[in-house]
Amino acid sequence: MAQAKKTQVSMTVNGQPVEGLVEPRTLLIHFIRENLQLTGPHIGCETTHCGACTIDMNGMSVKSCTVFAVQAEGAEITTIEGIANPDGTLSALQEGFRMMHGLQCGFCTPGMITRAHRLLQENPNPTEDEIRFGIAGNLCRCTGYQNIVRAIQYAAAKLNGTEFKEAAE
Repeated sequence: MAQAKKTQVSMTVNGQPVEGLVEPRTLLIHFIRENLQLTGPHIGCETTHCGACTIDMNGMSVKSCTVFAVQAEGAEITTIEGIANPDGTLSALQEGFRMMHGLQCGFCTPGMITRAHRLLQENPNPTEDEIRFGIAGNLCRCTGYQNIVRAIQYAAAKLNGTEFKEAAE
């Protein structure tokens, strides 16, 4: 069987220009993890159902398990590794997940934070219902989502310069 011809791809990932040779069928998640050694985005279902592989591509949340690397030619991509503040400190979202106990096993966390990052850029002050709708494509098998929602609310308050106030139970 003939080997597939490799294609040169180039894109910007977490603010850094990158390039590589890939087979046309190489999924973006595999390029990110194997070629770039960025293992934050996880491989879960490979069918877009779980969201563990969520990245930000050209200003949109994208599940990288069903995008070919060649489709990302010239794209601007942010993975969980690019979410931290430039000085290396935790972003408001990362801090929120830590402070509000928004994770348990951590498998969904990179995709969840990356999706929440885009959500807060689209809607800086979302309601609880808007948060739940906004992260609906990212599954967590460990939590009841309440602490994840609280983490995103915490981050929104911090980014807006307001005090985080938990809703009365």
